[in-house]
Amino acid sequence: MTGEAESDRLRRCVELAAEALWAGDEPFGSVLVASDGRPLAEDRNRVVTGGDATLHPEFTLARWAATNLSPAERSAATVFTSGEHCPMCAAAHGWVGLGRIVYVSSAAQLAGWLAEFGAAASPVRMLPITQVVPDLVVEGPFDELADEVRELHRRAVNGHG
Repeated sequence: MTGEAESDRLRRCVELAAEALWAGDEPFGSVLVASDGRPLAEDRNRVVTGGDATLHPEFTLARWAATNLSPAERSAATVFTSGEHCPMCAAAHGWVGLGRIVYVSSAAQLAGWLAEFGAAASPVRMLPITQVVPDLVVEGPFDELADEVRELHRRAVNGHG
């Protein structure tokens, strides 16, 4: 597992994912952290409640970083997230020039869980981040929190937010 501070960041991502689910949305949460460990911004999924399928927290944080951080600050920052970025979010991350990504559950895990739960197929193929942004430093999955993320997705598919 990552260090204690990083473990806390991942735990916060799971909390944000749970908040998204409680608000009637898909369970994803992300935190952007500066190179010195300061949290810079955080968000949760808002695709259902916001009515915009691009309102993923990772995409929102990439937009925030582009507006509020210098290129050097962006490249030194880390995005912690409950789930591996989708291709849209990975591309935004790469275009903005953000640094490393640390995630709890992988796209492959999510695809397997959703199939197991009988969810509708995604309109976008779930790819590993490095297939979209090949030179990015990516860490995950972290099994210590994966069961919690799996349960959030099960509840989302079954309508038990």
